[in-house]
Amino acid sequence: MAVPVIEVDRVRKVYRLGEVEVEALKDVSLAIGTGEFVAVMGASGSGKSTLMNILGCLDRPTEGAYRLDGKDVKELDKDALARIRRKKIGFVFQSYNLIPRMDAQENVELPMVYDGIAAAARRAHALDALRAVGLQERSHHLPSQLSGGQQQRVAIARAIVNTPSLLLADEPTGNLDTASSDEIMGIFQGLNDERGITIVLVTHEPDIARFAKRVLRFRDGQLIQDEPVADRVIYGKGRKT
Repeated sequence: MAVPVIEVDRVRKVYRLGEVEVEALKDVSLAIGTGEFVAVMGASGSGKSTLMNILGCLDRPTEGAYRLDGKDVKELDKDALARIRRKKIGFVFQSYNLIPRMDAQENVELPMVYDGIAAAARRAHALDALRAVGLQERSHHLPSQLSGGQQQRVAIARAIVNTPSLLLADEPTGNLDTASSDEIMGIFQGLNDERGITIVLVTHEPDIARFAKRVLRFRDGQLIQDEPVADRVIYGKGRKT
């Protein structure tokens, strides 16, 4: 395996609802190397979303350690975690979370606005990110003027505009038809192959997981399977049967 970006060591996550404890993750250990493309699968309640929240520094383990680029996340304060989320991690969700009154370019620029980057540099970086997802010609279209697949491409461009080393995608094709889903997965493959971005993608769809290089399967808070994708689909070469 390449140098680990992610190291999860005997992580346990417990949520307390009044007097009831819900164990969402149970003694989970795994490592993900630089440049990997990993799909995380499991039924609702399996723990996959809880894992993603921990990997994205949105939540902390109850027990165990999570190391990102070798740093134990539990030792970082809120400001340090916020910097990591802005600089190291890109997030893509099932809902595109675009601001309706802003065009594609303005939506992509938003993370840089928060960092105080000058307007000219923001525009240049935003157009480069839109070019990476094939939407540079629609940079001035509002979300309402874009299809669902195009809106998700804008969301991906926004997620990569700060050149993160890690991209976390939570059911990114959940609202899309098959053709649009395949296009989105092709973009992820390109970002992984050409830019070396490490990608962790949550999905419940086996056809989507086949675009990844490795699959982690969860059940009842436990990692039950960790294996390479044997019949991987490469976008542009058609689905294997």
